[in-house]
Amino acid sequence: QVLLVESGGGLVQPGGSLRLSCAASGFTLAEYAIGWFRQAPGKEREGVGCFTSGDGSTYYSNSMKGRFTISRDNTKNTMYLHMNSLEPEDTAVYFCATRLYYTDPACLSPLQHYWGLGTQVTVSS
Repeated sequence: QVLLVESGGGLVQPGGSLRLSCAASGFTLAEYAIGWFRQAPGKEREGVGCFTSGDGSTYYSNSMKGRFTISRDNTKNTMYLHMNSLEPEDTAVYFCATRLYYTDPACLSPLQHYWGLGTQVTVSS
């Protein structure tokens, strides 16, 4: 059974940093494309960044590039989202998701097959 569990969200001040985790079970995360997404109140879900395949290649949304970085720990079967210079506009529920494709050039497509429940990030002073 494929399961994705996000954690690490919380309240952070503008300009601060946060690291989110996505713990995977039921599959080997390092073998597949997988990504981070977010959904702000009243807005559509959008892609943040993803691994396009198991080789570690990454792809980022233009608006997040430079501030957000993804990484993974294969020993823990976990993916991370490192967020820096956070802004109030980054307030959203953050999700990880995958289609379990070995290679997925469109890994930020909203048409993912498996989603976690998300973790809330609030950026506010």
